[in-house]
Amino acid sequence: MATPYTIYKLIVLYMLQNADDTLTNSQISEFILDRGYTNYFHLQQALSELVEAELVNKDTRSNTSHYQITEDGRKTLSFFQQDLSSEIKQEVKEYLNSAGFKTEDRIVTSADYYITKQGDYSVRCQLIEKGNSLIDLNIAAPNLEAAKSMCQKWPAHSQEIYGKIMEELL
Repeated sequence: MATPYTIYKLIVLYMLQNADDTLTNSQISEFILDRGYTNYFHLQQALSELVEAELVNKDTRSNTSHYQITEDGRKTLSFFQQDLSSEIKQEVKEYLNSAGFKTEDRIVTSADYYITKQGDYSVRCQLIEKGNSLIDLNIAAPNLEAAKSMCQKWPAHSQEIYGKIMEELL
């Protein structure tokens, strides 16, 4: 029988395998902490160990950690998946579906900034619907504060901006 600590790791792997997209630290935490599986510190340690073991990739964008299962993570989960109860698996699937984490069921708006080779800031804004990219836009930003502001405002204004661009182009 797996230890509770191992179960936390398996829950994370199972969530990532069934999400069809990256999950943020807060999305994973919301599921695990709301159900009282463990505390925040044990969860963060489990996530860190999964990354160190290369079972999960961690990508930080605009100070938000995004996690994605690796092929080794999928293999590991396939060996130990029986240690997760059917109730936990069902809870994970219900959470992912109800929260809209299935890529095919949601609109994804992502925005991130980066420093160009010339030392300027650039913002990449994306609008993805049902797994299809509707717009992928790179915009120069005059400074770091503007880049951060653009990233924060993109989700709320992305569909309106997309609509205006389409209106002008068609």
